Amino acid sequence: MTHLTEQAVTVTPATQVKLAPTAQPRHCVGIVGGTFNPVHNGHLVMADQVMQQLKLERVLFIPDANPPHVDHKTAISAKDRTAMVALAIQDHPGFELDTLEIARGGKSYTYDTLVELKRRHPENDYFLILGADMIAYLPKWYRIADLAKLVTFVGVRRPGFPVKSKYPVIWVDAPQLATSSTQLRQLVAQGRSIQYLVPDAVASYIKEKGLYHA
Repeated sequence: MTHLTEQAVTVTPATQVKLAPTAQPRHCVGIVGGTFNPVHNGHLVMADQVMQQLKLERVLFIPDANPPHVDHKTAISAKDRTAMVALAIQDHPGFELDTLEIARGGKSYTYDTLVELKRRHPENDYFLILGADMIAYLPKWYRIADLAKLVTFVGVRRPGFPVKSKYPVIWVDAPQLATSSTQLRQLVAQGRSIQYLVPDAVASYIKEKGLYHA
């Protein structure tokens, strides 16, 4: 959603038109971050629902480089995770892939990512999209007090998790898809189908690359 300010117009006797300086337009941009190991339809539904309900201009999908909380024994290369995200969002005009965390390397702290995004695009207002389970963990996040000054938290309601936080949160409802990346890896390892749980292009990529097989 773009917020435009009216330009003041002054007409001189010579009928010359002068445009007074105006504030830079603001743009509302969502963020979905994560390991995406692999990306699945639950990520896409959540992002789309928030985008439509809050009237965001677009949503950035930002894969982690080295998330501090992930079991590295189950992680695959950033190249493969990024490729799957690109395939998953290719048909949605409002979804974009941003690889800034991959390019930066090291541990992927959301605070560092928001500092960089605000530096690149000071005209943007960012909305960090999180499931209610992640909202509950916000107090443990790196530099959370500083992060809260840079971004608006958007919580997607989930059964069993309280709709409350010590930080300001915009709560939205979205269809619940009982899918997790862990479950998908297990299904693939067991030789079971993941059709309808991930986009077809992602399923094909996993099969072609032999990912997650035991």
